[in-house]
Amino acid sequence: MGTSTAYGGPGGGTPLIPSWLESDGEAGGPAGLTQPDSLPDSAPPAPPNRPEIPAPSDPNRFMAPRSNFTRFAHSDGNDRASLGRAVSGYVSTSSGGARQAAQRMGASRGAGARLLGFLTDVQIRGEREALRALNLEALAGRPIDEIFVGLADYICPNAGTVDDGIAREAFVETIIELTTMGVTDLDALTPDQMQTVFELYATHAIEARLCNDIGTKLITMPANAQVALRIQEQLRDFIRNGVSDALTAARTETPVLTQDRIQAFVDSVYERSFGILKAFGDAEANQ
Repeated sequence: MGTSTAYGGPGGGTPLIPSWLESDGEAGGPAGLTQPDSLPDSAPPAPPNRPEIPAPSDPNRFMAPRSNFTRFAHSDGNDRASLGRAVSGYVSTSSGGARQAAQRMGASRGAGARLLGFLTDVQIRGEREALRALNLEALAGRPIDEIFVGLADYICPNAGTVDDGIAREAFVETIIELTTMGVTDLDALTPDQMQTVFELYATHAIEARLCNDIGTKLITMPANAQVALRIQEQLRDFIRNGVSDALTAARTETPVLTQDRIQAFVDSVYERSFGILKAFGDAEANQ
């Protein structure tokens, strides 16, 4: 599906939400605890206080969405019911529902919040001041694609995990799409265009997450490059429609974004998006 981070899909047995996605840096257990010099013979040492290990999930949880998406691909993109079943099953069964699907977007939620926070700062203080706050004032006045390339390490720092790779790839895809849309001047972005930038980012992030989870190497795509591209575009449009509806609902509830509200806003958009995608998928499957 065109994602550079694809690795063939999870091998199974891993928890639905890996602990490192929401880690606070203390997963190794409490530090700095001291034990008494001696303990009574009748009192054995207390066992170490270790974090609970999440229960392994069903190793076959991606099998049905994978099969349905392969069926959709083999139809040259005509079997929309199979696409619907693939997306719906991914959200409801493979991920455990919209909330847990959103939680799996750990790095992408953080990157989305930093992107939206930066764009909000540009709206309030202007491009130069927003860049100055990040020690990137030298980028002021450059085309938006050059500015975003310079922002990449801030928006989506890469720690080497698949999750980080998904966040970074989605940002690169967003930059490419903005250039094809003719958006070049960051300082001239309207509030609606600012929301469009975030919509594009969230769409690419969800698409990359879904493709990596399903396992693109295990899906047989059409040999015809044009047909394969059409299938990818259909999936992307399907996801973007869901993200767009989610963003519209979130903006109605939070019409004015402030920096302290951005992370909660982004989290709600991702969760709503997966819920809407589940509903869209069910509707396609039942037609």
